[in-house]
Amino acid sequence: MTPDAPITFRPIGILSSPYARRIDAPHQGTVVEGTASGDFALATLELAAWLDQTVLQDLGGFERLWLIYAFHRSEGWTSRVKPPRGGPKRGVLATRSPHRPNAIGLSAVELVKVEGRTLHLRGVDLLDGTPVLDIKPYIPYADAFPAAKAGWVDELDARLGRNFAPGPRRPR
Repeated sequence: MTPDAPITFRPIGILSSPYARRIDAPHQGTVVEGTASGDFALATLELAAWLDQTVLQDLGGFERLWLIYAFHRSEGWTSRVKPPRGGPKRGVLATRSPHRPNAIGLSAVELVKVEGRTLHLRGVDLLDGTPVLDIKPYIPYADAFPAAKAGWVDELDARLGRNFAPGPRRPR
């Protein structure tokens, strides 16, 4: 393996969500003020046919999951981006922008239930048709660091409020 060798992934499923366009989806799945419904979105993830259903065994006891997915509608990337909450342009790796060198996303979502080969989810910010590459269980003692510093985001939170997020933008 060389540093610039391509890596290929095979989706484990395709997410179905109510968000057809980027402007419809919240910037974060847990910040829904300003979205059309003002509520957490419900979505489903159907396991790909090439996977045996047993890969979902024991997942039902988890309240939250990490979804690792491809930003399949990304149109390239840039080294600096303007965050939706405002402020100056930032280095893309210091943001959660979908316009990344590798178009890979990560979201913590609520698992409502497992039904056969389908996961029912709540609080997604993914577009309909998003290819999901992997799922990992959210484990609070290992995944939550409430006192962690968040760089420039802490400054924005102090000025605008922690849960401030702009609503969906109007189409151009």
